[in-house]
Amino acid sequence: MGSTDTGETMSDFLFDALHQGLGNVLDLRLQQNGLTVSNLANADTPGYEARFIPFDEVLSAALEAGPQTQLDRSRPEHFGAPGVQGASPTVEKHEGAPWVRDGNSVLPEREMAALHSNQLMYTAVANGLSRRLAILRYAASDGKG
Repeated sequence: MGSTDTGETMSDFLFDALHQGLGNVLDLRLQQNGLTVSNLANADTPGYEARFIPFDEVLSAALEAGPQTQLDRSRPEHFGAPGVQGASPTVEKHEGAPWVRDGNSVLPEREMAALHSNQLMYTAVANGLSRRLAILRYAASDGKG
């Protein structure tokens, strides 16, 4: 009863690639939040280059790659492998405006807009994940909860 005809376990069925993908998106959004806050904190630091995660590129690459096979995480070298949860995303830098003399590329208006947009996307994905889990809870209680 613990596995399906294809060799998948029940947890593989309940917590599928979509569930894992949503969790990875939340992790990326959290990392982006940290980058944006760091950018704002360094708005007056000469030579500081604002950093960001190019979500369109990261998500496109993930969709093109398709489902990834999880590696056995028995060795520390596996944690940074592509397609494995916990892998570091590509971080890019904004170029400074030509009129900026100190080389700082932080534009507070851009960073505040990015912070707000990132928060909206994080909340939307978290709500979607929460609803998936609510459906599982309802099913597990035989519709009595």
